Amino acid sequence: MMGYAGNFLEVDLTEGSVKETSFSDEVLRDYIGGRGLAAKILWDRIGERWEEIDPFSPDNILLVLTGPLTGFIPGTKVCISGKSPQSNGMIGSTIAGEFGVDLKCAGYDGLIITGRAERPSYILVCDGQIEIRDATSIWGKGGRETLKHLVKRSVEDIKRLRPNYGEVKEPSILYIGPAGENRTRVAAVVSKYAHGAGYGGYGGVMGSKNLKAIVVKGFGPLPEAHDMEKAIQLFDEFSRRNFEIEDFRRWGTGRGGYHFGAETSSEPIRNWQEEWHNVESFKGEEFDKYWVKRYWGDFGCPVTCLKLSVIRSGKFAGAICDNPDYEFEAYMGTNLGIFRPEDNIYISYIANDLGLCGIQGGAVLGFAAELYQRGILTREELGGLELSWGNTEAFTSLAEKVARREGIGGILAEGVYRAALKLSQIKGVNLLQYAVHEKGVAIGAHGIRSGEDFAKNISYACSVQAGDHTSLASIREYGSGEASSILSDSATCCTFTTFDIEVEEILQLYEAVTGFRLTREEWYEEKALRILQIQRAMLLIGGPDINWRPGIDDENPPRFWEPLPSGPYKGKTVDRNQFEREKQEYYKLVGWDERGVPKPETLRKLGLESVENKLRNTKIID
Repeated sequence: MMGYAGNFLEVDLTEGSVKETSFSDEVLRDYIGGRGLAAKILWDRIGERWEEIDPFSPDNILLVLTGPLTGFIPGTKVCISGKSPQSNGMIGSTIAGEFGVDLKCAGYDGLIITGRAERPSYILVCDGQIEIRDATSIWGKGGRETLKHLVKRSVEDIKRLRPNYGEVKEPSILYIGPAGENRTRVAAVVSKYAHGAGYGGYGGVMGSKNLKAIVVKGFGPLPEAHDMEKAIQLFDEFSRRNFEIEDFRRWGTGRGGYHFGAETSSEPIRNWQEEWHNVESFKGEEFDKYWVKRYWGDFGCPVTCLKLSVIRSGKFAGAICDNPDYEFEAYMGTNLGIFRPEDNIYISYIANDLGLCGIQGGAVLGFAAELYQRGILTREELGGLELSWGNTEAFTSLAEKVARREGIGGILAEGVYRAALKLSQIKGVNLLQYAVHEKGVAIGAHGIRSGEDFAKNISYACSVQAGDHTSLASIREYGSGEASSILSDSATCCTFTTFDIEVEEILQLYEAVTGFRLTREEWYEEKALRILQIQRAMLLIGGPDINWRPGIDDENPPRFWEPLPSGPYKGKTVDRNQFEREKQEYYKLVGWDERGVPKPETLRKLGLESVENKLRNTKIID
């Protein structure tokens, strides 16, 4: 099929073997790539044993997948997936950077990684030459040392593999830090210094496979497009419109650090105890003082929403990281009671180097701090840390303990939900009331209580990606909600370069690249719905340590039912009756019964009889 390289790499780390595989045009048309294809691969290969498979076992499959629009649309992403150690379902977690373009230019649409290597390893892909190499010397190293080592070593290897090419620029690299190596559920798969695929906990899955990194260099062209002239025309048009989003280009998502807190009362503050602040020091203009690059974009990205922050003096001198973006500003800032940009930059820099997800890692740090505030966790239990709000050094030390599973960090490394269960058992009190999560996944930094942010009443509760703020359930049929997110994650597109692009226009580009015409109705009523059902089934089946109950666990965290304690929306919260009404409307819209279970007739209509059978066998369908 046009637009695809046509080959996927299957790497068995236990056997140390590599082979190529491919998928039929029918499968590619139905599941596109990225998140959609991940759902298909996982269901076909391990769906029958889903409830038995530990996400950290060799049986889990780690997927790194591009989509047909990779390289053909401004900006580029790659989708990481597998059985999630956070939700026990499946999450499509995307990460920006040129990895996907390099992979396609090397001749591959994705990697399907199984097994567990005998010793720390990394995969090197250079065009059609693939090697599984020893990573013992960088196991235990942070992000900066890992990258420095791999870039130097890989350039030498690439020159060996391609001796006549000439000067070799650095390859694309996905890697993990100590958090992933130690199989924490709050670890990200990282690229560059600060890009991360954090939702899902796939950094821990990489660690469980003794896989430190994947290095790719492709020297070939992108796959041939069906109508290259039309594809280029649309690429140019999308780029022109992206250039016009000047405010976003200038400030990136970091502008939200003040906006979402002060103006919409929807920012996590002190473990979501509050969602409003008016601290002027957390404005974009204050972060701007630390930016040494104000317009910085990934490969082929005209938006340039990235910034590069550097601390030049003071006790945090030498810290360097992206923006921080809004999620890092919130979860590694306000959620910890930190309102000074340089402190926020410093702890983000540490978290990045450890390979922690900013959202999942920041959430568990805030959860621990609230337990300390309430006298439930003591200073001794925290290893001597004075975990008061705003104490950046203490939070940084705790982040180290989490990433390395040291002391209390061993419990917190399980993520907010599992840590709450374990500590409740130890303390003999119910601590779930302080755990802000959805089905084991800490929630994106956009609250729903004020009703002023883009996340609404049922957005997280009904999402098949749980707390993922980039994939929100919506009762609006077209143009928003999870079906649109599934398209972006499958094609694969960056949300930020398609803000101003209509779904029909993306489908026009898809047709120009693949030659396959896909209508809006076909996507929303058939293909996206099929992928959604598979993800829902995986989430409901769960296992082996945690399962989600139909009719019960599609629920907001307890904190989201508490009235906002401060700010212009003080006293406001989600209306229970409206929530229940919208939940049932959503169930009906996507073909689920009143408990939120996919109806047999819905599954049959979509050709998912195997999903129906599995749900019957696990007693989820009567």
